[in-house]
Amino acid sequence: MIKKGSYIFTLVIALFLIWYLFIKPTDYIINFKSDTFSETINQSLKLWSAGLENSSQLKEVNDFEHLEQVWNIQDSTHIYSWEIKSTSDSTSQVTVGIKDKDFMNSIMNKLMVPFTKTNFSIGSEKRVLDFMTVLKDHIENFKVTIVGEENFEEKLIAYVPIKSAQVEKALGMMENTTFIGNFLLQNGAQLDGPPMLEITEWDRVNDSIDYNFGYPITSKENLPTDSEILYKTISSTRAIKAIYNGNYITSDRAWYALLRYAKKNNLSVEPKAIEIFYNNPDMGGNSLNWKTEIYLPLKTE
Repeated sequence: MIKKGSYIFTLVIALFLIWYLFIKPTDYIINFKSDTFSETINQSLKLWSAGLENSSQLKEVNDFEHLEQVWNIQDSTHIYSWEIKSTSDSTSQVTVGIKDKDFMNSIMNKLMVPFTKTNFSIGSEKRVLDFMTVLKDHIENFKVTIVGEENFEEKLIAYVPIKSAQVEKALGMMENTTFIGNFLLQNGAQLDGPPMLEITEWDRVNDSIDYNFGYPITSKENLPTDSEILYKTISSTRAIKAIYNGNYITSDRAWYALLRYAKKNNLSVEPKAIEIFYNNPDMGGNSLNWKTEIYLPLKTE
């Protein structure tokens, strides 16, 4: 009986070692919590990764909560598998599985990491901590307040159509603000509110958008129709609304928050945000004091 028990114990240990050394998909795992929703982490991770010299472009694997990142470190290639799980509307759990692509290096990591600090584990912790610091700073510099259902009032706008990466939305606005403003001033147009934009297409897989950016005007009568400036009426509609405080570059955080709100409240929405900007970034100041009203139109039956 003792021999049989010893045999079973030995078999279990052998199977565990085979799994741990040869099958387990990661060499090292790092976990952390964040006080924001998963879409913010996804977008922040992509922006951070794009600015690194020795990291390839991040790619999503199956969905936006699973991403893979490749690091080229000296003569090694490390794979970082990021898994983001929402634990509430405002908190998330992040798991980072890290593996050396070289088989023998991976075996050595698995043997050493449980017992001692290695260059592999120290470097992995530093890189993840770098991102955690960037993410924490970002979270502290924006705020989204859900207002709920509200009417968006009809607006006639003079605009230019723009296509860009999602993260470059504010750049497109900056490049056209003076152009549109001068055109309207020179032609005697009467403004009907602060600058605004309307998302016409949002590709969430490739993080790209098409949008119309411009100024609301009281009338297009006597305005030139042979220029790059176009005119359209954005119809009044029932929508869910949020107030975003922060840099306009990341006002899309409110889009995600509104989509979550809609799902939680069984509301069908068009994922095409309308944004109204109340502050001029050229004036500087704390971006947390910048205000954007954001609407997601409710679908009509």
